[in-house]
Amino acid sequence: MGMSAEDERAASPRDEEWPEAEKAEKLARGAALKWASGVFYRPEKLEGLGHYRRRETQRNSSIQSRLKSTVQSYLEGGLQQMRELMEEHVQLASVVQVLPQIFSVHEVFSHILQLLHGQHLLEAHVELMMVEQLRDDILSQLHLRGLSGAQATVLSYFSGLQDLNESLAKQLWDIVGSSLRLVREDPVLFVTAVRIIEREEKIDDALLLEATFLPPGRPKGWRQKFYQVLQDTITGARFHAPRTDAEGPGLAKHLAALQKDIVSELRVVKDLMVQCVPAHYNILSVCTATYHQALSSHLQEILREDLDKQGLFLLLEWALHVYHSPEMMGHPDLLPEVDVSALDPLMSSELVDQTEKRYVMKVKASVFEWMQRTLEVEFKEWFREEEPETDHQGFFQSALPAIVMQMLNENIQVASLITDSLQQKIYNMALEELEAFLGRLREALVQCGKEHQQDRAVPKYYISHLLAVLNNNLALSNSVSSLHPDTACGEVPASLQAALDRMQKKATQLLLEELLLDLQPLCLQLPSRKWLSGSQLVGSMCEVIDKYAKDFSRVRSPLFTLLLAESELLVANQYLRALLQRKVVCKSREERGQLCHRLLQDATQLRELFCGLGLERSQQSLEAVFALRELICLKDPALLSLEVLGFITKYPDVSDEHVSTLLDIRGDVSKEVRHVVLEMMAQHPQVLPEGYRPIFSTILVPVPELPFCLRKGKCA
Repeated sequence: MGMSAEDERAASPRDEEWPEAEKAEKLARGAALKWASGVFYRPEKLEGLGHYRRRETQRNSSIQSRLKSTVQSYLEGGLQQMRELMEEHVQLASVVQVLPQIFSVHEVFSHILQLLHGQHLLEAHVELMMVEQLRDDILSQLHLRGLSGAQATVLSYFSGLQDLNESLAKQLWDIVGSSLRLVREDPVLFVTAVRIIEREEKIDDALLLEATFLPPGRPKGWRQKFYQVLQDTITGARFHAPRTDAEGPGLAKHLAALQKDIVSELRVVKDLMVQCVPAHYNILSVCTATYHQALSSHLQEILREDLDKQGLFLLLEWALHVYHSPEMMGHPDLLPEVDVSALDPLMSSELVDQTEKRYVMKVKASVFEWMQRTLEVEFKEWFREEEPETDHQGFFQSALPAIVMQMLNENIQVASLITDSLQQKIYNMALEELEAFLGRLREALVQCGKEHQQDRAVPKYYISHLLAVLNNNLALSNSVSSLHPDTACGEVPASLQAALDRMQKKATQLLLEELLLDLQPLCLQLPSRKWLSGSQLVGSMCEVIDKYAKDFSRVRSPLFTLLLAESELLVANQYLRALLQRKVVCKSREERGQLCHRLLQDATQLRELFCGLGLERSQQSLEAVFALRELICLKDPALLSLEVLGFITKYPDVSDEHVSTLLDIRGDVSKEVRHVVLEMMAQHPQVLPEGYRPIFSTILVPVPELPFCLRKGKCA
């Protein structure tokens, strides 16, 4: 086959480049013709032409596929270098593209600094972000290519970014620190600061989301820093209490200033600052919680001081009441957005309890001091040269109960302004201090009694003051129940009631000792022949008793009855004591009759005196004299055993010795009768019934010397 000139021109460069190709093609064609002439030399072979065509087409296709694969593999191996060169070219092209920006970095730094000095913060931040983006892109590329060694050079070139960031941040935090003033005067700067912080927060979020490469200084966390600066500003110098403010008026002034400032500042946050920040900042809640926590810590700091009772009270009242009142966190201008109810209490229940106990101890010290002064004044009053004061009914009294109860009541009422628990603590303390005071008052009374024993003229109005003490004690006793916040529950504790009873008993005892001192000279004349023959001895005793009864009428009725009953018991006891200890022995029936007559006259006169004074016969111990007289008057000594049994049943504190003495007084009792009587007593031992007032047990009589054993353990 011949080739045209064009074919030759087209082929010539190929032939020059691939001379083997033409040779290979010629050989292939020759081989194909040879094969075809051998196969199709007979006409019948032409029938299988289609089959050979399909087979050769498939073989040809397979050969072409292998050729293509071989050529492609060859080409790819030769193009790798070109691909790498191309990639390097693209990178260099991109570097060349940003070279003007890279070369102008330091110039931009200077411009940013100028903008910052001029407080053009938004513009400065835009340029700062651009430079940071440039640096971070370069660092990111180096990071991806594993060229970490080159990062130090880049960081060194861009080192000025750190100073600019710090300079911008300082201005931002200064603005945030002045935010409460700025949002009132000119909120633009504050809003600008918040916008910059939000931009940075978005960059932080985006980088953290990618999580492949974090540039140096990221995340900046400026929103968190914003909160921190705001909280530090709130908890700054405002919450510092100098030591001079730890007590009294200084502390009150400090708390009042806090109250005013916090309400004012929260109002600014609620009305102005909220509008300058995104809603998700929850700025009002954050500020409210910050003030709350700062106050809580501040109060704990103040409580570390040694506060006086006024300071402790102020803190408790302020934390538990003022803080939540309409004057502070419940202020109409703050509601309903400001809500501290969901926060922890300003003072924990443990701290409140601890502070209440401290307050109670301070009040206790104050109460003790006050009561001590009251006691000293009272003691001096006893020795004045004039009678105690009287009330409108003429009863002796002093100012002591009113002073003591008013002081205790006031402290309990003041405590009620804080909590029920504090009121209960003060109430318990008040009862304890009152009990202790009664003990000291009783000791003072004992001391007064000792001085009076040495000289009965001192104090001059000793009896009157003792009567005033009794009235005062009764007044205190009647007032104790009113101390309790709930008067229905104001039961007097047993220990306090015992202290009141001891006080009453001591004053009563001292009064009876006075009566006894005046009665004793008369009792010493009993019994005697002069008395037996009908002297006015008991008449004189009645005069002394009557005089004392007039004094006793200056105490209130329950006490008067008590004194009268105790006086009557004393008189009966002294009369029986004289009779039994200085016994007279009747030598005849006539003398027994005379003695019985005298006893009847005396006992009747004394009984009528006390009945006239208001003491009923059933309350009188003089009945024992009448009973004793019956034993002496009994005509038949043989009946004495039965009579004595009735006597000891009525007066179970009578002893064998008392009965023996009575038998001696009769003067007509044989040894046999005495033996029967004492044996009867041995067979009927007596037990003192509840509420029985002993009359014989305090009277000691000499034990008679007997020549034989009357009963077991009684041998002479």
